[in-house]
Amino acid sequence: MSERTVSQCLSQRHLVSLAPQATIWDAACIMTKANCGSVLIIDGAGVMQGILTERDLMTRVLAKALNPEKTTVADVMTRSPKCVPPETLVSDAVLIMIERGFRHLPIVSAAGKILGVFSVRDALPREIGAAVSLAEFHDQVNDALG
Repeated sequence: MSERTVSQCLSQRHLVSLAPQATIWDAACIMTKANCGSVLIIDGAGVMQGILTERDLMTRVLAKALNPEKTTVADVMTRSPKCVPPETLVSDAVLIMIERGFRHLPIVSAAGKILGVFSVRDALPREIGAAVSLAEFHDQVNDALG
């Protein structure tokens, strides 16, 4: 059985996005309503400016006691997030997330169309296991090479 790609893991749900001037309050409400852990920040021209995640809400807003009704998503989002093409294998996407320490990867086509967000929750246990094994192998190689 061949491994799935990140595009095959996307649900049929719509893309969750906000404009850069939206507030953190707006982001928390839309993420709660959509039952998702991230929101893409897209400007009026349709260009992705960043991503805001549950972790960002905790570490960049709550932990700093920022006012969610006055703070904009542009103030705290991760700018220019790492993106992957739709043909990326799930294990490769999970490996990227493990190595870089994040849980969400926007999926963008070669033409620049935003297709969705791949979350670590989208990966099957066998694919997570394969990515962890690959990460451990990379660590062993790096240790051996010094």
